[in-house]
Amino acid sequence: MSAMKSSFAAGKLFADRQLNFLLIVNVLVVLVATWLSRGQFVDIDNLQSMGGQLPELGLLALGIMLSMVSGNGGIDLSGVGLANLSGMVAAILVPRFVSGDEAPLLYTSLFCAIVLAMGLLGGLLNGVVIARLRLTPILCTLGTQLLFTGFAVVISNGASVHVDYVEPLSDIGNGTVLQVPIAFCIFIAAVIVLGWLLRRSPFGLRLYLMGTNPKAAFYAGIPRTRMLITTYAICGVLASLAGLISATHTSSAKWDYGNSYLLIAILIAVMGGVNPAGGYGRIICVFFAATVLQFLSSLFNLLGVSQFFGDCAWGFLLLLSLAFAGGERVRAIFGFGGGGASPTSGPAAGSAAGGNGGARKP
Repeated sequence: MSAMKSSFAAGKLFADRQLNFLLIVNVLVVLVATWLSRGQFVDIDNLQSMGGQLPELGLLALGIMLSMVSGNGGIDLSGVGLANLSGMVAAILVPRFVSGDEAPLLYTSLFCAIVLAMGLLGGLLNGVVIARLRLTPILCTLGTQLLFTGFAVVISNGASVHVDYVEPLSDIGNGTVLQVPIAFCIFIAAVIVLGWLLRRSPFGLRLYLMGTNPKAAFYAGIPRTRMLITTYAICGVLASLAGLISATHTSSAKWDYGNSYLLIAILIAVMGGVNPAGGYGRIICVFFAATVLQFLSSLFNLLGVSQFFGDCAWGFLLLLSLAFAGGERVRAIFGFGGGGASPTSGPAAGSAAGGNGGARKP
């Protein structure tokens, strides 16, 4: 009986074509990169470097995924601006109240608290405006992206803000635990917590149902306003975590840091199979989409390949992943074929896939 349960669980795990594709591509990239770099790719220094770079993009992609799953054309374009503003405000305020030399732990704690509070406030602003004023999410978050960026420019006079070197704070972006970067540990913790929230909590069930069929969610009594505010608040916190890691990694915060990150985060979410129309998305697929892009980026750096070629390779990989996902998923993403949710994005899909996708049965 236990063997049958194990085989059934394994069957559910690998029933998702997108997950299978991403796993295969990750393995192939690692094997090819190891061969081309003559083993340098799997060197501990390179692995730690990749582990330190991945969390910034990965956390932003998780925020993009959450906003997409909520439906109604949901997408959070303000993540990069909020991440930069959060780190910048903390870097300016904390030295005025606490000395890093005299109280490094208090300095670090206050810095982290301010960064996360800024992310929460920014996310709440997005959620309240989208839910209460019923603005289209893409337009609202585009506006708040400009607002956050403009505010960051004003308070810094357009210059980079230095983050004082305090060992516990610097360790967040540069330190390791058992040879694993602390930043990567934070990212994995976020993946686990968010995966549990979407898969095991009532919030996840309501979010997927709201994204799949807003009318059914309304008649089921799901509080749309509260759900949207909570969703975008979580997106803001994820963005601020990315800002915390980037500020501590580079020991600075600047209003235009990571301008290209937004499009790459969207690329990761879509390549991870998240349906921009809402109602479907798996954390594990987004995680492996982020890792394959990081592997490719590291490989191109080791081989001295131009980043322009890297952008071309990422675009090709996106098209390949859409083709592998199947016609129904592509039609759902691009809106072809008219009405109805696709078989892979509806309520039954989440149960069939066994992951963080689709609405579950209560």
